[in-house]
Amino acid sequence: MTEAKTTTIFNTTFVRPAKFYLSGFSNIPHIRYFYAFLCFVYIMTVLGNGFLLSLISLVKTLHTPKYMIVFNMALADLCGSTALIPKVLDTFLFDRRYILYDACLSYMFFVIFFASVQSWTLVTMAYDRLIAICFPLRYHSIVTEQSITAILLFVWIFLVSVIATMVGLVNRLSFCRSLVVNSFFCDHGPVYRLACNDTSLNYNMASALVAILIIIPLIFIIATYVCIFIALSRTTSREERLRALKTCTSHLILVVIFFLPIGITNIAAMTSYIDSNARMINSVLTHTIPASLDPIVYALKTEEVMNAVKNKAKCFIICCGLLLRVLRSRI
Repeated sequence: MTEAKTTTIFNTTFVRPAKFYLSGFSNIPHIRYFYAFLCFVYIMTVLGNGFLLSLISLVKTLHTPKYMIVFNMALADLCGSTALIPKVLDTFLFDRRYILYDACLSYMFFVIFFASVQSWTLVTMAYDRLIAICFPLRYHSIVTEQSITAILLFVWIFLVSVIATMVGLVNRLSFCRSLVVNSFFCDHGPVYRLACNDTSLNYNMASALVAILIIIPLIFIIATYVCIFIALSRTTSREERLRALKTCTSHLILVVIFFLPIGITNIAAMTSYIDSNARMINSVLTHTIPASLDPIVYALKTEEVMNAVKNKAKCFIICCGLLLRVLRSRI
């Protein structure tokens, strides 16, 4: 049992533990194979998103508002996976399940924050496609570097404020009973439910978070595509419709990859009993797999990225050829 710290504010006593204990992935046979898989997923995420970030930074033809959004997505994917996977591996692979109270709250903030950024970046991508298809002649005057910078900056500031408030409300709770968090990280729900004082405000905040993270973004994206399909239905040419829909393919794949696992996991949890270990494995895959697949989707499904990769590959081959010639001439 860890020593708890008692704090009194405005005649109200708060009991804060020194540490929490993360109980996730208990008694699962051959779990080390899953940890090895997570390590592989993290390496793929770092390489894929690192490559995409570098490519967008280096190739001038990708310095457009659309790829500012893609850059933001790749950054959120990379940071979100880095906030979660290394700590999960350190906690369970090396059996360091105790986590300091303040570290637990920081862990909670960063994992949920970057997941929220990923969700709202998909909304921003949907906005970009909406303007491109419904208002093609005004696209370059509406979707500018300044407007996208303002949107993304607002998303980051708004989400920092919301998630910080949520974590701050956990800090007003007293933990005088169990300190065992039934999760693979310091998730908001499993942590605040351990408190022994009133958690109604935390419950309301958790409900608001579900709306902000899943429901509202999904409604925006669905509404956007309804408008897009209505606009395309008025187009007489079938070729124009297919060409316009092709520009949305990569975004739709990213939306399905991100929202479908979250939706299935939450619906299954509400409608039937799921073993806690199965639920945690589903949840950690939901948090990590999309980030590793996103750069692959953009590399394979986006013509501008493929052209940039081909050009850089040609430059690399030419440079290698010139280097070999220089080396041979000196020999």
